Amino acid sequence: MALGSALLVLTLVKPAVWAATLTSHVNPFLGSAGGGNNFPGVARPFGMVKLGPDLHDPGKDAYSGYLPHGEFSGFSMMHEQGTGGAPKYGTVSQLPLVGNLSNPLSNKTVSRSGTDQASVGYYKAQTSEGIVVELSASAHAGIYQYTFPEGSHGSVLVDISHVLPSFRGQGLGQGYKGGNITIFHDSHYEGHGVYDNGWNRSPDWSIYFCGYFDTAPINNKTYVGTDAGGSEEQTGGFATSSSSSNRVGGVFSFQESAVTSRVGISWISTEKACRHVQDEIPEGTDLHSVVQDAQSEWESKVLSKVTTTSTNQTSLTLLYTSLYFMHLIPTNQTGENPKWSSEEPYYQDIFTYWDLFRCSTALMQVLQPEAYEEQIRSLIDIWRFDGYLPDARSSNYNGRTQGGSNADNILADAYVKGVRGAVNWDDGYRAMVKDAEVAPPNDPVDPMAPDSSTKEGRGALPDWIKLGFITPRYTRAVTRAVEYSCNDFGLYQVASGLGKNDDAEKYLNRSRNWQNHWNPNTTSLGFSGFVVPRDENGFIDTDPLRDGGYWGDPYYEANSWAYSWASVHDMKQVIDMMGGAQTVVKRLDTMFTKGVDGSSGTIFDSTNEPMFNIPYLYNYVNRQDLSVSQSRNIAKTYYLTGANGLPGNSDAGAMQTWLLWNMIGLYPVTGQTTFLIHSPWFESLTIELGGGKKLHVTAKGGDGNGDSNIQVQRLQVNGKDWRKNWLTWDDIFADGGSLDFELGGSPSNWFTGELPPSPAS
Repeated sequence: MALGSALLVLTLVKPAVWAATLTSHVNPFLGSAGGGNNFPGVARPFGMVKLGPDLHDPGKDAYSGYLPHGEFSGFSMMHEQGTGGAPKYGTVSQLPLVGNLSNPLSNKTVSRSGTDQASVGYYKAQTSEGIVVELSASAHAGIYQYTFPEGSHGSVLVDISHVLPSFRGQGLGQGYKGGNITIFHDSHYEGHGVYDNGWNRSPDWSIYFCGYFDTAPINNKTYVGTDAGGSEEQTGGFATSSSSSNRVGGVFSFQESAVTSRVGISWISTEKACRHVQDEIPEGTDLHSVVQDAQSEWESKVLSKVTTTSTNQTSLTLLYTSLYFMHLIPTNQTGENPKWSSEEPYYQDIFTYWDLFRCSTALMQVLQPEAYEEQIRSLIDIWRFDGYLPDARSSNYNGRTQGGSNADNILADAYVKGVRGAVNWDDGYRAMVKDAEVAPPNDPVDPMAPDSSTKEGRGALPDWIKLGFITPRYTRAVTRAVEYSCNDFGLYQVASGLGKNDDAEKYLNRSRNWQNHWNPNTTSLGFSGFVVPRDENGFIDTDPLRDGGYWGDPYYEANSWAYSWASVHDMKQVIDMMGGAQTVVKRLDTMFTKGVDGSSGTIFDSTNEPMFNIPYLYNYVNRQDLSVSQSRNIAKTYYLTGANGLPGNSDAGAMQTWLLWNMIGLYPVTGQTTFLIHSPWFESLTIELGGGKKLHVTAKGGDGNGDSNIQVQRLQVNGKDWRKNWLTWDDIFADGGSLDFELGGSPSNWFTGELPPSPAS
């Protein structure tokens, strides 16, 4: 969708009674096509309900439920934001239909008519049968408003077996395992479904639901159905099944053309699902009031955290849409944990710390310090009861771990930046030590990587502890080695802070073991030295331009050109091993030069997280100007305002937070208090830090849009001249502060101070 069309859609669906606020800059369709996998439906910040359409287009996975093409298979209550791997959820669904329904439990779909419309807290679609569907949501409940064609026989199908399918052939497709539905005399319905699988290979999980129709149906029926035998009507308003082959569901038929449905969900019970909808969207609530409440919540809790004087509509759309999408998951399920009782907060739907640890969680701490402390506490509580910190988690189940145990990075980053409150850091450190010292059982076995667990922890620990490197007996060996090094640096940071000096020395030494994979004789494009596979007999040859892979390969989703830069905690050593500062500049430049790898693009891949840090590494060799030019070129080239506006999979907002840091003019170095300085987009930007603290960022001499005059001529931090190309958390975030830039068109020699720290070197 072009920008003009998107803005028109947002205007059309916003009734005049809704005040024009920051939410008007959010385009829910941005990144919903072209592999971005953004969820354009309705939700609250960190809300359990994410209500939106499920589109069926055979052969194409609808990761967030939405596809730009296809037919509606339902409008369901549960989705995830920007995920890959395979779809998850698409559960607790309704599908409006016209006419007498035969065999309702037969994977029915209906075509769409026209273009779906959306704004914050509101979604609108029309089916080819002329039914208008409007949606909004609270944290644990959703509201559907249907307008059937006059004189039609309108029905709503509730299909308990409905899930988002996967067509990728990787054994990750979700399965329906059974469920039940009861329709009561007042025509409200309750029940639950049991499902499994999805991107995290989760075993059976149950979700409970409770739905009300505020318009009385003229009749309702329950069904049990199989593909072979069709749908059989049940008596007594009840249908149940404990088999994946027997679907259950209900059909509600209406004479009225306007029908409103309110539905609550719970991981605990139908009683709690009913309580959620009664508390959050009680009888008599109209759709527009839920929309207004949603907009107010997004405005107050998220969007107003960042304000700017800019009037550039493109920049404002990118800014506020990015803020919106980074706050959809993780899901705040406090009070909705089906696995254990605890006084601690509970967050899940973590996709995934492999994607998020480089820059997303650092921004979450800046913007949402209270929620972030709760997320840290939740991680530690998951370790207490499930045995390991999650690298990812969905349907209350850890998995899948792609590289290292990167929750260790998250905890270390929070610790060094002063997250305390009610966090039990003794337990937090014990959880990290479990990751660092105890290999998880390989159960269940992942057929895409059968050598060791992908559920949690560090599956390749036996090699790591015994040898100090990881042999090809383990998949993703090089990726794991560089990430285990980073994880161990995180343990060093927390051990140091807790006064555990022997542990600190041990893990600092282990954090350098990425060097054991460094082959100085591996060459590519005239450069020597790359991280490569190895075994007890030595290094294994590889072509750094062609060695990127997937679950069963030495490198995961990137090649050795990328992973050779990964050890930012030991960057001075990286630079030395690459041949010094001048060679590093040339090597970085090569990554951004089109065609050097024989393709039409560059070695640098803007679509994937292992590359996120790379444009900013020029700061370590005193070329801050090149960090500015390279990162700004990426931001302006690959981040756009339309449906194809993301360079790659959002990964729960990872892509969006990379862009937001570029706008601010800083980049975080995870596990350290360091922020690398580049150049801000806006003449003025203010960030609310909580507790009445603020960060003010100003830029004189630029164009206010971040397009030209982007080079730093002068910088003052808290009113004083600043010569380093980096700063720390305490400088501007701990108590608030100010960054005042003067910008120009050419590089300057302003940054003459010491280079960013390299603590493991």
